[in-house]
Amino acid sequence: MPSFFKKMNESMSDIAQQIATELKVKPQQVSAAIDLLDGGATMPFIARYRKEATGGLDDDQLRFLEERLDYLRELNARCETILKSIKEQGKLTDDLKKAILSAETKTLLEDLYLPYKPKRRTKAQIAKEAGLAPLAFDLLANPSLDPEVEAAKYFNEEHKITTTKQALEGAKQILMEYFAEDAVLLGQLRDYLWKNGIIKAQVIKGKEQDAQKFKDYFDYQEALNKIPSHRALALFRGRNEGFLQMELMIDADCIGASPSEIRIAEHFNIKASDQWLLEVVRWTWKIKLFSHLDLELKMQLREAAESEAIDVFGENLQNLLLGAPAGQLTILAIDPGLRTGSKVAVVDKTGKVIDTATVYPHAPQNQWDQTLAVLGRLVKKHQIPLIAMGNGTASRETERLIADLIKLKPIPSLNKIMVSEAGASVYSASKLASAELPDLDVSIRGAVSIARRLQDPLAELVKIDPKAIGVGQYQHDVNQTKLAKALDQRVAFCVNKVGVDVNTASPALLQQVSGLNKTLAKNIVLFRDENGAFQNRKQLMKVPRMGAKSFEQAAGFLRINQGDNPLDRSAVHPEAYPIVKKIIQQSNKKIETILGDSTWLKNLNPQNFIDEKFGLPTVMDIIKELDKPGRDPRGEFKTAKFNEGIEKISDLHPEMILEGVITNVTNFGAFVDIGVHQDGLVHISALSNQFVKNPADVVKAGQLVKVKVMEIDIQRKRIALSMCLNNEIKPKKSTTIKTTTKQVRKPNQGNAMADALAKALSK
Repeated sequence: MPSFFKKMNESMSDIAQQIATELKVKPQQVSAAIDLLDGGATMPFIARYRKEATGGLDDDQLRFLEERLDYLRELNARCETILKSIKEQGKLTDDLKKAILSAETKTLLEDLYLPYKPKRRTKAQIAKEAGLAPLAFDLLANPSLDPEVEAAKYFNEEHKITTTKQALEGAKQILMEYFAEDAVLLGQLRDYLWKNGIIKAQVIKGKEQDAQKFKDYFDYQEALNKIPSHRALALFRGRNEGFLQMELMIDADCIGASPSEIRIAEHFNIKASDQWLLEVVRWTWKIKLFSHLDLELKMQLREAAESEAIDVFGENLQNLLLGAPAGQLTILAIDPGLRTGSKVAVVDKTGKVIDTATVYPHAPQNQWDQTLAVLGRLVKKHQIPLIAMGNGTASRETERLIADLIKLKPIPSLNKIMVSEAGASVYSASKLASAELPDLDVSIRGAVSIARRLQDPLAELVKIDPKAIGVGQYQHDVNQTKLAKALDQRVAFCVNKVGVDVNTASPALLQQVSGLNKTLAKNIVLFRDENGAFQNRKQLMKVPRMGAKSFEQAAGFLRINQGDNPLDRSAVHPEAYPIVKKIIQQSNKKIETILGDSTWLKNLNPQNFIDEKFGLPTVMDIIKELDKPGRDPRGEFKTAKFNEGIEKISDLHPEMILEGVITNVTNFGAFVDIGVHQDGLVHISALSNQFVKNPADVVKAGQLVKVKVMEIDIQRKRIALSMCLNNEIKPKKSTTIKTTTKQVRKPNQGNAMADALAKALSK
């Protein structure tokens, strides 16, 4: 057993060293983070409250660390399995063991294992059973031998080898398998194809009309390693839906032997005069290697595209969740509709539903004046300062309605705002909505969601499956398990960054807090319903199933705003209260007097309060928090003002300057809601006068922007916008990129040996 633990510790040390190198940090930082994660600590907790241990690793670094840790541990486990399998076969050499232990990727590991991997009975294995392996390897080792003469020595009636052709065919199968399972060669060819391959797509004949959404890819080709994620996912979707043919082209322009075949020949030191062996090389490439690598590289392209798309979705979701809240206002929300009417809900400052109605201002009922009367009474009755309108069907017509209402001045301070209703219908029909709003019709719940997400986007949007919020690209085409995990991490990050009022938060919000789960979140709500509002963080320990570990992880992110201890409304963790006590004692002040006293706090020397448990990073965080206890890291609440009279695409014209809100950011640009029921696209080339590599560096979901209308395609419902308002716009790249296939070396180019091989293989 001691040797096992020694080996395990050495493995962990190697992993920590590798991740530290990749992150460009010290191994001790990574080791500390790994120990904390293995001990049950969450990433938000480690990033916020264990800075001394990790040397200040932030959320992004910890997220990368956790992903790499999982990958490397899986790699190590697979390595052990492979070593055991090969050892049991009696084929494990010292060199092979060293190569396997040194493999840094799963791909290389599987390449090394390929010759030893148990497989179904192949033609090569049948040939070996017939005793043809010596023939194959003698011909490879000594090309001067005459294949026909040597093959005649291996006739075997038992295995039906009665002709030289049959013997040589068996030898060929043996060498083809041998060549195709060479790990070094596989790596070289994979790298060559990735750098030089071309993906070509064409529409399947006869499906042109049905495949219009893939029109950009009807006649398309682009370098494999240059295809951006959104185009790659579009190609795969087109293929999967049966509209596009997609193939990997390599060495398309070469005359005679391809560079790939030449690489195989060179790797095994096969000369131009070795005709039989060159034929084996050709068949190895065409039958074994190309088909294998073609599938593998397309998978690599897809996985890379999916990973990038998931990152884009996560970034958009994070920006949306961290959108500025309107705050504690009484809000009237309208979920617009036509035939079935518009649903109205009024929520008070705490989000409680206090009134509802259904109105029919639009066709076919056209009860405009009656609706104004109903809304006017609700506004006066509840003294509503803000009306929220969903941005879906009939939203601009509803906005005109509310503009008329404001002119009637039911109250002087009345304002309106358009709110994204993405996911509201999903929430309305959910079990969570039924539990929260059991007495309300499903159709009214959507209006409630619209009002609440305006008050606090984070608190409301966590109730909705992130995939239903619609801020991703090709979200249904990517690995759903990976997507869900990535989005859950983003939600948890946002919730813990902002903090949660334990006395008002819903179970859906509480379960995203570090250290809590669905059961604990439910227990917290039940406890406060039965015992009243929490007065201090210590009371949390009385919640059923709240253990010391859960409390440690969660306490710093849970706020009690009107409690016994002013520190409980801050992000200072209870474990660090002794530091605050020390500050108070040394200053001879009360906690109430130092909270928010920026001038006094700036004069404190953090070094004076460091002890054996809390270092400088924690003390500095505590002082910052005392300056602005419970501060909300989200920005100032602002709203976009859509131009009056601009309600549909036909109202637009080029050069028009409009205000809008960014609804989605992709790798190729940003979509902007300008109030015409169809988002416009600001292509990456029109985001700025400067070169933009990544749109997320310039804009984010929820951001208010001014844009210029560049082009309108009413038939295809496409609007081209620009954020370059001074006309200095870079030319827009077409989304269909047609590249010239790379020129591959011709037989008269390069060294003489390669030329000779090319000529021989071309016969």
